[in-house]
Formats: sequence, structure tokens, C-alpha cells
Amino acid sequence: MRVIGLAGWSGAGKTTLISRLIPELSRRGFSVSTIKHAHHRFDVDHPGKDSYVHRISGAREVLVASGERFALMHELRGAPEPDLKHLLGLLSPVDFVLVEGYKPEPLVKIEVHRAENGKAFIYPDDPTIIGVATDIPSDVAGLPTYNLADAAKIADCVEKHAMPIQGLLLSLSNER
Repeated sequence: MRVIGLAGWSGAGKTTLISRLIPELSRRGFSVSTIKHAHHRFDVDHPGKDSYVHRISGAREVLVASGERFALMHELRGAPEPDLKHLLGLLSPVDFVLVEGYKPEPLVKIEVHRAENGKAFIYPDDPTIIGVATDIPSDVAGLPTYNLADAAKIADCVEKHAMPIQGLLLSLSNER
């Protein structure tokens, strides 16, 4: 497994880019999984569903399965948020894991930047950024740049620069 992050400010287009990278990498014969960090509360379950009743009744984990998919919901119930190392360990093996968010983590990243957000670039202060996908490539100095809409070129970058998961896990272990 190889891992690469996509980092950027809210509204930069990280999710949109990932939604274009997944089919591009899949078309090339690669399997892809994703990890997305949410800075807010979120829910994948809804009132009225049996799984919701199980969860609000106090279950620590609720696994819902069908012939098409399964989902495991794990309630932290006051425990600390799991770190990236733990989350990577939960995934089944794939060729690439695309990580959205987790800016402070020591994984190689592509910065996603949109000029209309009015936010500064992250790359000058983050040595783990190896390229920038942006709508204004002329504003980037010293790093490979990619047009935000060019999923094929960005997928080339993913293939070239994604780091082996073992190296990332070692870095994450040494950091703690």
C-alpha cells in the first residue's frame, strides 16, 4: 500500500479532486481507498434506522451488512480521536490510500489551492508538500504544479510520489 495526502483549506476542492482521482487511478488498474478527516461532528446513521437505535442505546460498535456493502460505526464515547496510524490499520490492503486532511501528519502531500478562497499557500511552511494542484499555477514557486482540473497529471504525481505505508507508519511511530 502507498499513501499520499491532499491538504488545503476548506473550499479549495480537495473532495472534488479526490472524486476525479479515484476513477482515474481505477482506470489505470489500481485499487484506491480514502481517509477523510472531519473537523466537525458527522453522522452516517439516521434516526428511525435499526442501527441508529443500537448505537444510541449504547453499543460501542454497530456493524451493518448487506449483500452490497458493510459499514462499521465505532462510537468513541469520550475516548480520544483515533490517530492516522490507527485508521490506516483498519483499511484492507489497496494500491493507494488518498488521505484528505491530516495536514500536520508527516505524509507526503499534494496541496490543493483555489485562488478565490483568498487563503495563503500552505507549501512554503510544509516540507511534506511535493506538488500543488491549483487554478493559478503561475503563483507557485519551486514545486511541480498541476491544473486543479487535470486529474490525469495529478494521478501521475500520485503514482510517482505516494509513500509506502511502512515508511509512513514508522514516521508516525517515531513522532509519538
